[in-house]
Formats: sequence, structure tokens, C-alpha cells
Amino acid sequence: MEPFVFFGGKGGVGKTTVSCAYALRCAHDGQRTLVVSTDPAHSVTDVFDQPFDDSPQPVAGIDGLDAMEIDPEDEVTRHLDEIRQDLSEQVSASMVNEINRQLEMSHGTPGAYESALFDRFVDVMRNSEPYDRVIFDTSPTGSTLRLLGLPDLLEGWIDRLMHKRRTSIDLFEKAAVGNNEPRRVMEGDPVLARLQQRKEFFEFAGSALHDDAAFFLVLNPDELSLNETDRAIDDLREKDLAVRGLVANKLTPSPDPDENGRGARYLRERVETETERLETIRSEFEPPLVAEIGWRSSEVKGNLLADVADELDIETASEPPTHV
Repeated sequence: MEPFVFFGGKGGVGKTTVSCAYALRCAHDGQRTLVVSTDPAHSVTDVFDQPFDDSPQPVAGIDGLDAMEIDPEDEVTRHLDEIRQDLSEQVSASMVNEINRQLEMSHGTPGAYESALFDRFVDVMRNSEPYDRVIFDTSPTGSTLRLLGLPDLLEGWIDRLMHKRRTSIDLFEKAAVGNNEPRRVMEGDPVLARLQQRKEFFEFAGSALHDDAAFFLVLNPDELSLNETDRAIDDLREKDLAVRGLVANKLTPSPDPDENGRGARYLRERVETETERLETIRSEFEPPLVAEIGWRSSEVKGNLLADVADELDIETASEPPTHV
């Protein structure tokens, strides 16, 4: 089993519950485990009844389990501040104010959220040496798919920027001749160095996601959830990221055989519908069902979380990452 595990799915299907339950199971099996929330809802705090921030902290009462919650807004601010500092060191003073203005405008633009969050979770993967298993509780499907598609998109973009930069420097060197010797500025160019650093970052991200990550999708037994899951499987396959398994969550419990009131009849009809949908998943979806988790009458935490962990048919032993 790969060291990095991602749980995705439609909003509200129970990704956080399943992520935390699997993290608990891994820790109980002796795996040094970190569960990372990239969902703005920050429900990991609710599951463990303990506040977390963007640095790993031990989960109280559970040996070998740490948790952290990445705040997207904080990450966007930090990400843009880093860009501001890098650029301010490489341009004239007259350009700094314009850079600041452009970065302030970019704070709310499409892609700023994904770019900042992507950098952060890749940074977590690159610095995962203390852990055997890192589990990502992701934001709803659409946002997660955009994140996972960034390596292929941005690697090509970086390559084009590097080519343009080299061409520009080459033209400058050919034109700037003093004492019959060309001025050599290609080596040590700070912009090229920064672009090369980003290229290596995205190469690592792409390799780690393809070779060291396992993807699971959480769904509910309703038509909207099944349709979104089917699309997510196709989208991940197009990115050459295979879904390892599906987790059906929030299944309706069956009433006792002797119950025949209005509520019992409703539950039987619902169970029948859900059973048909589960059969559709088994027969028409390529990834296997690795868990069928029923509704609980109270919030899933404490002993109830351990019960859910026992229902997950997912390997806990991990291989070390191939890309570090």
C-alpha cells in the first residue's frame, strides 16, 4: 500500500469521518500516521474533539496519530507573500509597488486557492519522513480534481517560461558585447533558478501522486453521489491516477422484521433502493467497494469511530515512498 492516501468525494458524503477512521486504524496497527485536512470545514477538530492548526499535533489518547488542518485562506496569503518576497529581490525598486498591486488583485482570482493549497500538501508529502502513512481528507471532488491536475498543467507551463527566459538571455548576451567578449548572464540567472526550482517541485508532485499515492472515493447511496463518483473515476483515470476503492457511507439500517409502522415501511423502501444502487456500484463501477458503512444515531467519534475503522477493508501496512 502506498504511503500517501487520499479520500475524496462529493461534499457531505463523510470523507472526514472515513479519513479519520482509517487514520485511527493505521495508528492502532502500529503505523506512524498523519491525517491532513484540506477541507475548509475543518471537521477533523470535531471528530477528535481537539483543535488543530497547520502543523502536526498529536491526537490526544491515540498513540502514533497526529493531525493537522490546512486553512486555504492562510495558505493563499502565505503563498502570495512568498512570491512577493522572491520577486522583490529580483526587480528594480520602481517595480515593487506594481508587483504588490498585482498580487493583491490575484488574491481572489480563480486558481489562487488551488495553487496555494497544492503547494502546501506537496510540501507535506516532501517532509513526511516522520510518518509511515499520510492521509489526506480532501475538499469536495471538483476542487480536489483541479489540485491533482496541476502537475501536468504547470510542468508544461514552466517549460515554456524557461524556454522564453533562455531565449531572452541569449539575445541579450549576443547584443551586449564589451571588449569583444560576450557578457555571460545565463549561469546564475535568478529567474531561471526559480523556474528550475518550481519545475523540480512539480516533477516531484507528479511522480509522488502517480507512484506513491492511493485514491479512494467516498459516496452515499443516492443518484447524485453515484453520478459524481462515476465522473470522478473517469477524470482521475484521464490523469493516470487510478481509484483503489470506493467507500459507501450513510447506509440506512433495516427495521426489525416485526415492525410495520410508517417509519418501518419507509426504511424498508429506502434499504431496497440503496441495495439496488450498491448492486449497480458492484456491477458497473471498476473500483471495488471496500466498505459499506451504516448510519450512526450520534456523531461518529470515540468508540463509534473505532467501529467505523473496523468496517474499512483497506490495507494499513505501507511501503516507503519511492520519491523523496
